[in-house]
Amino acid sequence: METIHSLKDINFDTLFQAFNEAFQDYEMQLNKTELQTMLQRRGFVPELSFAAFKNNKIISFTFNGIDEHEGIKTAYDTGTGTIKEFRGQGLASKVFLHSIPVLKKAGVKQYLLEVLQHNKTAVELYKRMGFEICREFNYYIQDREQINIQPLELSSEFSMQTTTLEAIHQATSFLDFTPSWQNSLQAVQRKINDFLFLGTFHKNQLVGYCIFEPKSGDITQIAVHKKYRQLGIATNLLSESIKKNQHHSIKIINTETDCISMNEFLQRNSIPLQGKQFEMIKQL
Repeated sequence: METIHSLKDINFDTLFQAFNEAFQDYEMQLNKTELQTMLQRRGFVPELSFAAFKNNKIISFTFNGIDEHEGIKTAYDTGTGTIKEFRGQGLASKVFLHSIPVLKKAGVKQYLLEVLQHNKTAVELYKRMGFEICREFNYYIQDREQINIQPLELSSEFSMQTTTLEAIHQATSFLDFTPSWQNSLQAVQRKINDFLFLGTFHKNQLVGYCIFEPKSGDITQIAVHKKYRQLGIATNLLSESIKKNQHHSIKIINTETDCISMNEFLQRNSIPLQGKQFEMIKQL
């Protein structure tokens, strides 16, 4: 018989072993450093994350991030998995149901997650647990060598240089949609030293920016002031990011499906659509 309790005081090697076993037959494979980075960036809180144990071994788990989302204290499903031989026993649901009263007691008002749209079993499970679809996302991935970008020459009034997260905080009005949890400025702040902040300036005024994680190839945000679009600013920011990329691919995760400007921009620059996700939410 399994027992369920929080991941407080569970060492990271044990968490990694469980994650590795649960996802060994999935496309997504993370090494230990990548998992540590993902959990930190997404705000992982062990004492508000939970697992089912059998003979002191984790067999099913949910790693929760905790933070404010649109001004509301929120739990975010950073990773849910069950070891293969224990699937089909409803363990993920049991872990989730166990967590709800604890999260409520901690002041959490809602629970947020993302799920691949083609994973119909998971989508239906979340719906049965009371989650509702709130947004649809596209995600794009391309091998670095397959990307073909032609930078554009801007007038001498424009310059590109590294900038700061503080400067970007003042430029979020450039965005056409609210970033997902993992692409938010709060997430970037948690691992700020991993990111490169590029800015395009017009007469010393920031008019476009890109937040990029060179080690993973993740373009977290890219945006241009509406007044300065169609000049090649985003193309040049993307091109510079790719030059500084240390990963074999480029990833742009969780762009809203109805954001035509972003979706056309990425496909125009030979970064194709790879799949779609639902963002789902449940009020607690």
